[in-house]
Parts: sequence; C-alpha cells; structure tokens
Amino acid sequence: MTNTPPPTAPIADRRAHSFTAHGVTIDDPYAWLKDAGYPEVTDPDILAYLAEENAYFETAMAPHKPLVDTLYEEMKARIKEDESSVPQKDGDWVYWTAYETGGEYRKWWRKPVAGGPDELLLDEPALAQGHEYFRLGAFSVSNDGRYLAYAIDDNGSERFEVRVKDLQTGEHLPEVIPGMLSEIVWTADDAGFLYGLANEQWRTDNARFHRLGTPIEQDVVLFHEEDEGFRVGVGETSSRKWITIATSDHVTSEIYLLPAHEPLAVPILVSARQVGREYDVDDHDNTLFIHTNDTDPNFRLCTAQLEEPGVWTELIAPSPDFYLTGVECYQDFFVVDGREDGLDQIAIHRYETPTQGRRIAFPEASYVAGLGDNPEYDMTVLRLGYESMVTPGSVYDYDVDTGERTLLKVQEIPSGYDAAKYGTERLKIAARDGTEIPVSIVYPAGFPRDGSAPLFLYAYGAYGYAIPPGFSTGRMSLLDRGFAYAIAHIRGGDDLGQQWYLDGKLEKRTNTFNDFVDVAKGLVAGGWTAPGRIAIAGRSAGGELMGAVVNSDPELWGAVIADVPFVDVLNTMLDDSLPLTPGEWPEWGNPIEDKAAFDLIRSYSPYDNVAPHAYPPMFISGGLNDPRVTYWEPAKWAAKLRSVKTDANILLLKTNMGAGHGGKSGRFESLREAAEEHAFVLWQLGVA
Repeated sequence: MTNTPPPTAPIADRRAHSFTAHGVTIDDPYAWLKDAGYPEVTDPDILAYLAEENAYFETAMAPHKPLVDTLYEEMKARIKEDESSVPQKDGDWVYWTAYETGGEYRKWWRKPVAGGPDELLLDEPALAQGHEYFRLGAFSVSNDGRYLAYAIDDNGSERFEVRVKDLQTGEHLPEVIPGMLSEIVWTADDAGFLYGLANEQWRTDNARFHRLGTPIEQDVVLFHEEDEGFRVGVGETSSRKWITIATSDHVTSEIYLLPAHEPLAVPILVSARQVGREYDVDDHDNTLFIHTNDTDPNFRLCTAQLEEPGVWTELIAPSPDFYLTGVECYQDFFVVDGREDGLDQIAIHRYETPTQGRRIAFPEASYVAGLGDNPEYDMTVLRLGYESMVTPGSVYDYDVDTGERTLLKVQEIPSGYDAAKYGTERLKIAARDGTEIPVSIVYPAGFPRDGSAPLFLYAYGAYGYAIPPGFSTGRMSLLDRGFAYAIAHIRGGDDLGQQWYLDGKLEKRTNTFNDFVDVAKGLVAGGWTAPGRIAIAGRSAGGELMGAVVNSDPELWGAVIADVPFVDVLNTMLDDSLPLTPGEWPEWGNPIEDKAAFDLIRSYSPYDNVAPHAYPPMFISGGLNDPRVTYWEPAKWAAKLRSVKTDANILLLKTNMGAGHGGKSGRFESLREAAEEHAFVLWQLGVA
C-alpha cells in the first residue's frame, strides 16, 4: 500500500477577498465557495469544483474498492436484515417497527391489545422511493389512535413536510404543512396538534396550532420568540395533561404550559428566563417537577405548585458526585436519571419517600443504560436499554415493585459474535493541566501493549454532548484487524457533569483540543500504540477538533476522518445571517461584538490556522444540503490545505450532493460510507 496520492488533485482558484473586523484585516481567497444564493447552490464554478473533488475522490479510492466492498459486506453481515423492535403498549394498541430483508428503511406497525390483525401505519420504503435521501422526523399518533401525523425530509435540508393520515380509512387528509422543524403534539381531544415552522434562517421561532380539516393558513401562532438566538420546541408532560412550549439557547431556557384540552388558553409561564439557567418540567398530581441548574452545574430537582409555578422548593439537592440529567414522572413513582463518574445511573423514587431512590444495578464497569420507550403514565414495568463496548444492545423490562429484570431482546449479529474475543477497559489519562480524562477502550484479545498496534481514537467534545461507551458492529472490522478503538471523554462534553462541559467552551475551548492530544500521548506512553499509528475521527464540532489537532500535532496521526467538520469557525460566527450563528454565540462567543471572542476564535479556528507544514492523510466529507455545517466549510478547508501543506499525503474531499448533515440516509447506504472511511484508515496505516 502507498500513501502517495494519484495525480490531478483539484486546485481551487484563489480569488482576492478580504474583510476587516476589530481592526484586523483577514484574507480569505476561498470565500467564493460560498454561493451568494445559499441555501440554493447554483453557481457553476462552485458546482464544478465540488464535482472535480468528488471525481478525484472516486479515482483515489477506486484501487481500494475491493477493500471497501469487503468491509461493507462484513458490516452488512452483522446486521439482522429483518430486524424489528420490541413491541410496546400505548393505550389500546401495541406498536413496533420492522425492516424487511434488503430494506433501507423501516415500516411502522400496530395491533389491538384486545386482539386482531397487524396494521401497517407507515411505509418508509414507499415514501423514500425515488429519493436519494429520506428521513422520517416527527411521528405522532393521536390519543384516540385514529390519526397519524408525521414529518418527512427528502433532501437533507431538515425542513420537514407534515402529513396526516386517517388510520381508519388509510387515506391522507388534504392538509400538508411544509417547512416544519419540531415535534408534533396532539391536543387532548385530538382536534388538532401543535408544531413549529422553521423561518427563513432555519430557526424555529414559533409554536402553532393546526386544527384538522382547516387550511394551514388559519393555523394559530401560540407563541413567537423574538430573540434570534433562541429555538422553540413543543412537547408534553408525562401525564399528557399539559403541553409544553420551551424556548432556549445553549445556556438559558424558559417554559410555558398549556392545558392539553385547551390549546388556545393563555400559556402559563413557569419561570421567566434567566441567563445561564436551564430547566425542564414534568408533572404529577398538580405538582411540577423541575430539573434545573440554577444553583449548581450538576443540577437539582425542585417542585412547584401549579398556582405558583415560579416558586421552587428543593426536593433533591445537587451533589458533587452525581450529575442529575433528567426526571420522568409516572403515576406511582418518578425516575431520576444521571451519571456518576461518567456512568449512567437510573433510580426509582416513590412520591411518599421522594428523596430515597433505589438505583438499578448494572453488571459491567463501563456501560450505557437508559430508559427506553415508556409511553404510558400508569406503568409498573419500565422498558430499559443496556449495552457496553463488548455487550450488544439489550432490551429489558424492569418491574418497579420487585426489581426483577426480564431480558426481552439482545441485538442479533447474524455473522456471529463472541464477546470473549474482545476486552474493554476504562482508563484515566492526565491532561497537561493535571485533569484526569476518562477513556473507554475496546481491543481484541491478546492485544499487544508494546506500541506496535494501530489505534482508532474518537471524540466530540462540544455542546455538553457525552459520547457513550456503547456497542458498535461497524468498529468490529477494525478490531478484527488488530486495532484498539478508544473514545476520549474530553471536556466540552458533559460526560462528567455540566462543569465538564463548561470547562471546554468559550475561553476554555482549547482544553478540548489539549485533552484529545494528551489522551493520544498517554495511550502512546501506555504502549497502546505509537505516533503515526493513530487514526482519528470526529464529526461536526468533532470535526473542528480534528482540524485543531492536525494543526497543532500533525505528527501523531496516521489518518484523519473529518465528517461535516465545523472548521471555518471565525467566518461562521461573524455571519449572523447563517441559520445557526446567533444561537451558537453562547457556545463559542460573539466575535461581532466582542473583540476578545474574535481573538480567541481566530487563535484556534482550524481554517484560519492552516499553516505550511506536513499534514497527515485526510478524508473530509460534507453535504451540499447541510444546514448545520454548510458545505463550503469543508470545501474551503480542503482547498486551503491543498495549497499550503508541504507533504505528499493524500487529502480527499467528498461532498454528498443530495444529502445533509447526517450523510446518506438508508441503513445500508450509510454502511457503505462507513466502509469507505474504514478502508481509507486501513490503506493509510498499511493494515491489510
């Protein structure tokens, strides 16, 4: 195998362009790759350049197509093609989903609890037919079981179209709602539902009520958000007595309640927004249960009476050791979710002794666990999900009264799986400031600790999103070829609590990048691998991480996968016309108004810090219709890297011309993309 790229790598034009902010003038010769008509992309020069890059990608990967095909068949063989979910009761019906052999998308089914034939609710394969991309968004059956409201996206733009199906007749109602971006919540009488539309900037700034059988032009705006940085969502409490309208950015939230039987009532404000305070609400017997970080980043649980929803009484105090991530109320008990030392915890609390929780025990030292689908309020048996890096996904029923756990299903791997062939550990590696970073790692039995083996390192590190140490059939293709696979639980995620997240954002953003580099160096020191034998991957904000660490420590990495990478950070945060920018300022800072934020972002923005030195082999992807990380960010980055880097290592840019942020949408099409990335890693690290 060779790392030498094939000839004729595209070279993008450099076109003079500069801008000045805070007295600093910045040249950006690839700014032309942003189409002035975005979100429509019609500029022939831009489309021609993306087509050249895609053609170069195909040429470069063509010799490795047999390997891609082999990996794809391996991955596909680990998927049960006629997979189905465990049925769950909701009211008078039992619901489940199922794939057919060879099917890219699932079908949605139900049958009467009292007995009767299976009923097909929704046929995703039929809806997806003829479309390069398909995604089902909201899916909501009315309380009486008669109507199904659902939303679809057939181009990756995440502007969904709502349709309503009469399940008695099988016919669709005439109303169709385009441009939706929210959940769907039915009113108690099933006369209509709440939803939200995306505005021109792809921000959901509203909550609306649609009454069945009326023109959508008559839909009632129940709430409108004036702050362009906030997003509006609709939901319901567990009892379904209340519909919630929540508005928030990344650090501040505000919630209103509407009686589910009276959606046009004046919304009840729970508590007015306070910058930096987040909260969410559930209810039980006219008492609100409020999960909030108002006094501590690890959150606490409070209660309030509906008559005075803003007067909160502490029920469960914050703990320095327990990160309280949520609460769900049921008729006879409530469930507290959280993490301790980064590991999921589920505790059952009785209303009569609310501070005394009974935790559900789990068998492994590192795992992922959480509540599954539990739609009814009056439940005595809870559906749970469990997995680990060596344990396939498992579904349990948990009897709340007895504590008995019943295994309902274990993820089936048709080609076979033997957990004894793999080992897993949870390590802690010190970052340069002394902070210990958790690392979850899985490896094949007999893995050498002499630095000779390759290792795949993954992380995200943003938005308070934790990467769970779960099971993956895809990564087995690397493990079975001698790789270890590690997840670095770096700051910027909330793996160890909200403070862990706060310590990786704004002025502390570089902790995220340093943590990742220091974890890699710690793994080298521990004999897990060696510099140049580490493949790394990150997606979206994790792609920003990839861009930062290839600038700072390029010699460590043997191959880099950067999917839809957020790398043009400074330009994006300076452009308040882009869909996400105003809502992102609490995460990154506002460089328009704040020179310190401008200087900080400029100091690490991957695109702005590309320098003339050697870079590792890189595989970069983007999506033409991606509203989250716009297509020009990876395109500009790839173009600049090509013109500046001093090495002969290959650099590939693949733009999905009919997809968005998530890449290909079908379960097998997405597997082929994973196979391409794995093949690139094996090629570059010289692993057969």
